[in-house]
Amino acid sequence: MQKLNQIAEQAVLSAEQAVSLQQLDEVRIHYLGKKGQVTEFLKSLANISPEERPLIGQSVNQAKETIQEAIQKRLEELKSAELAKRLAGETIDVTLPGRGHAEGHLHPITRTIMRIEDYFTQLGFDITGGQEIENEYYNFDALNIPAHHPARAMHDTFYFENGLLLRTHTSPGQIRYLEKKQPPVRMIALGRVFRCESDVTHTPMFHQLEGLCLDKNICFSDLKGILKDFLQFFFEDELAMRFRPSYFPFTEPSAEVDMQCVMCKGKGCRICKNTGWLEILGCGMVHPSVLAPLGVDTDTINGFAFGVGIDRLAMLRYQINDLRLLFENDIRFLQQF
Repeated sequence: MQKLNQIAEQAVLSAEQAVSLQQLDEVRIHYLGKKGQVTEFLKSLANISPEERPLIGQSVNQAKETIQEAIQKRLEELKSAELAKRLAGETIDVTLPGRGHAEGHLHPITRTIMRIEDYFTQLGFDITGGQEIENEYYNFDALNIPAHHPARAMHDTFYFENGLLLRTHTSPGQIRYLEKKQPPVRMIALGRVFRCESDVTHTPMFHQLEGLCLDKNICFSDLKGILKDFLQFFFEDELAMRFRPSYFPFTEPSAEVDMQCVMCKGKGCRICKNTGWLEILGCGMVHPSVLAPLGVDTDTINGFAFGVGIDRLAMLRYQINDLRLLFENDIRFLQQF
């Protein structure tokens, strides 16, 4: 009985001195586990007479209860202390000033698209987007682009099965628009297009604007006038502009438009390849072969079309020297806008 009392006293003292849940669990195992001291004490009582066993057994049970109560009490104390420590660490000082939140901003591409839409809606143009997955008819055939044309090569176009492809320009939107509405027509198609190219001024995915105007007595000077006015509105500057004869299957005559480099003001730099000029868009009078299949009377109706890279416009307006910055999502770059 004296030995049992000593074991119980040592167990209670060890439980009270435990400073962590792990130490307390080690105390429990040391005294009450399968090989604990209380268990071993019971094994040593095999030779006790039957008359004494009930008294000894009762004492052992009392000792176990005393040890368990001491362990449970210390367990609650440790958990309370741990909770208090955690709550103290999570305390919020409500008297501190708020940290605030950074305001979001529109992406340069979004700002550019909104500026384009603002100009053309004032002129009565309809806005459409078209669809990014097209077939060869709308992307090429309906635009008078023959099967042997280089633009249809695999190295320029992302093809799928069954004649489907990622559109290489937003011009298919013009064809789908004319299938639903006859002239007079004023419309622009904006959206993402895809081509196999990548450098400081080209990306495999970029945004493009296509414009179309059909009516009676439309001439090339109308095209030149609206493009010059648009560029002055967009850049808010009197930048020089020039037209160079060119060739596009869906326009005749055709031209490419260059504008004075906004980076170097015509002096020459890496962006303009030291020429002082940047190719900004392609344009021309819509080819009758494109309009006739759509039921347009080409004897009385004609018009112009033009296409421009929206990303290029954003690059020039915000003086970005690498177009890839627009798609890398570097927060340090985007915060400037």
